[in-house]
Amino acid sequence: MESGYVLNFSDRTFDDFFFETVNIDPSANSTLFNGRGTSKAKRLRSFIERAPSGMVAKVLRELWEYRDAEASYAVLRGEDQIRKLYYSTVARFEGQTDQIDTSSIEAFEPNETLEELVASIRRDLDAKKPQTALDRLHTYCMKRFAALIRKHGGADCGKDDPLHSRVGKYVKLLQQHHNLTPLSERIVKSSISIFEAMNPIRNDQSLAHDNETLVGMDEARFIFDSITAFLRFSKAVDGRLFED
Repeated sequence: MESGYVLNFSDRTFDDFFFETVNIDPSANSTLFNGRGTSKAKRLRSFIERAPSGMVAKVLRELWEYRDAEASYAVLRGEDQIRKLYYSTVARFEGQTDQIDTSSIEAFEPNETLEELVASIRRDLDAKKPQTALDRLHTYCMKRFAALIRKHGGADCGKDDPLHSRVGKYVKLLQQHHNLTPLSERIVKSSISIFEAMNPIRNDQSLAHDNETLVGMDEARFIFDSITAFLRFSKAVDGRLFED
């Protein structure tokens, strides 16, 4: 990729590839893609360095499959060996998938407090201590859904509105602005009760208060994975579902 190109992608099809593969828009995600420069090759290198390992592995596999499907690419000298080395690299990334995907936990608006909140969550996750970050995950979600509701013209959230109430308002906006499939609608509606269950976790089993016990690490990871899955979905569909 010395020339700065990635296969035969244009800037638009490069962005489309990432959105279709991992639900990320490179043009809107400076955290993962802008670490090295603006060419497609440099943006891909930045993604490989910064993205969660499992996500990198998926993208690398899809890139090779895309190349295989394009008849215009000539067979390389020693292609079988190149393919073997390539997939051995992919396997190394797949072996590191114990990391939690933090791509959806980001500073979604300019705000120093929000930026420090995101940084502190990521520090704990990088240290493989998800149980110590659950209280701040709750705080982050409170801010995130309040901002989404404001953005799309919903009623302002009161300071005392609980998290599940905010999620419920956002789900109603989704339903009003887009015809979700029955399955997607059921999933997003069920998420309200999931976020409601975060309240006692925050109050009784996190560092938000002087609690004697915390959620176990494996369960805390499961909670993070479940919550961030919904955050990734809202991030992926938000700009598309609410367009005029």
